[in-house]
Amino acid sequence: MSMVKCIGILTSGGDAPGMNAAIRAVTRAAIHNGMSVKGIYRGYKGLITNEIKEFKTQDVSNIIPRGGTILKTARCEEFRTVEGRQLAYERLVEHNIDALVAIGGDGTLTGARIFAQEFNYPVVGLPGTIDNDLFGTDVTIGYDTALNTIMECVDKIRDTATSHERLFFIEVMGREAGFLALNGAIASGSEAAIIPEIYLERDQLAEMIETGFRKSKSSSIVLVAESEVTGGAIGVAARVKKEYPQFDVRVSILGHLQRGGSPTARDRILATRMGVAAIDALLDDQRNVMIGIQNDAIVYVPFSKAIKNLKPINPDIMKTLEIVSI
Repeated sequence: MSMVKCIGILTSGGDAPGMNAAIRAVTRAAIHNGMSVKGIYRGYKGLITNEIKEFKTQDVSNIIPRGGTILKTARCEEFRTVEGRQLAYERLVEHNIDALVAIGGDGTLTGARIFAQEFNYPVVGLPGTIDNDLFGTDVTIGYDTALNTIMECVDKIRDTATSHERLFFIEVMGREAGFLALNGAIASGSEAAIIPEIYLERDQLAEMIETGFRKSKSSSIVLVAESEVTGGAIGVAARVKKEYPQFDVRVSILGHLQRGGSPTARDRILATRMGVAAIDALLDDQRNVMIGIQNDAIVYVPFSKAIKNLKPINPDIMKTLEIVSI
């Protein structure tokens, strides 16, 4: 039987739609299992600065439709130091918190893994990031909402692109991962996606110009992942202006639009299932694991795997985009 009587919840790194649904599910599942819950504000920073408050069921009422995170989030350089983590540990002991649920992306889980190892402390992670770049889970919390936002934005930009017969390069987020760009391109009917995963092995831009642009298309939209590898939309557009000056090129960077908004039904359900699963994991004496979802089933993924392994792009999806964008 688990010895966990009180859990702490925090959100860290970039916000993602659905984080609030996850906070709500973790809180209520913990209370349902007789645990007390403490919300830690501003991520690992709040753990160090003692921004900790007891959460009851009513603290998480009506937050499921809200984007962002009610617990706030912040970067924390201090948590990268041994002294900072020691201070964080002392705070947890001081508040009688027996285990931690950390919601966030790659950086959040990396911090959680180091902390859990140093202090032999139970931590369970939830994958909250729009980038969908964590290994071991088919999708991350916030990804579906961001994808829908990208689709809506591109639909609107297409009206202008068609009216003016222009070539638009639209930059989407994703850090060094091309999931948002690739699936966003399919959903919005874009002509191509330039993503870091295959950028070095194939000249996607030249292929696209040679095949797609000789056709009688009046306008074209290309989604570009924000990665340093691709140079982002500005880098790609600069190259087109230089090598293919015949095109009237425009750039649109969607930026933080993609991180906001009310979560989709899919993200709300995913976050809720994962939140409940986090408490199940602690009751099962699991630690140092991220809750993932594979083929619609909950799985426990060791932090070491979730962080270290690169999540591959499905080549079938690449092929699908190539076929339908002719």
